[in-house]
Amino acid sequence: SGCAQRPLTLAEQFGLPPLDMVAIEGGRFDVGDVFERTDPDATPVHPATVGDFFLGRYEVTYDQYDAFAAATGRPLPSDDEVEERGRRAVAYVTWDDALAFCAAYGYRLPTETEWEFAARERGQARRYPGFEDVSDVPRYGWVGLNDAPASFPVGMKEPNALGLYDLSGNVYEWIGAFYQFYPEPGVEPEWHDMAVLNMRLIRGGSFRQEADLAQTFRRAGTLRDVAAEDIGFRCAASAETD
Repeated sequence: SGCAQRPLTLAEQFGLPPLDMVAIEGGRFDVGDVFERTDPDATPVHPATVGDFFLGRYEVTYDQYDAFAAATGRPLPSDDEVEERGRRAVAYVTWDDALAFCAAYGYRLPTETEWEFAARERGQARRYPGFEDVSDVPRYGWVGLNDAPASFPVGMKEPNALGLYDLSGNVYEWIGAFYQFYPEPGVEPEWHDMAVLNMRLIRGGSFRQEADLAQTFRRAGTLRDVAAEDIGFRCAASAETD
């Protein structure tokens, strides 16, 4: 036929569990604290354009990550607190672990603008992913649960309007690309070289953090080699264009 066959991904070669990906139509929106415009890490508010992309419906689970680790000879994420792993959101993974997992499927980590665009249901003024009032947090997210021993199974709470689960709480999510500070009006954003900058971003809050940190514009920084009980991830991919 003359058509070159696409090489198999590592996930296909090893028969790894599939990921449920949601197609999201891109658009233009204002990034940041569009509410009070007072969060120093999320201001100045500025416009950004997001192309069409795919984002994982769920955070990656222990089942999925453990299969990847076994296939590639990586160590399993440690979690001594809870014996049952299964569909719990995976934690104790570094940024590089998360990146390698997504790459095995031909995917990547989401950019910061993609994550916020999706959490805000295609860039609408949504204070939380799927809802507005902090009193609704228990319906949508696992937050403020300092007594919980570990992450929760994915998909147990309500999704946002795009069908995405656990963008509020459960585990923080690693971001694949970002600029460290938002640009001033009229100034091009300064993208940081991931190869030389060890700082990374996490989004969405976690079961250990209060609801305030699960707001859609909140940003938190941590080093790429941190593996914590409340940091996980979900994968993304650009929509293919002809």
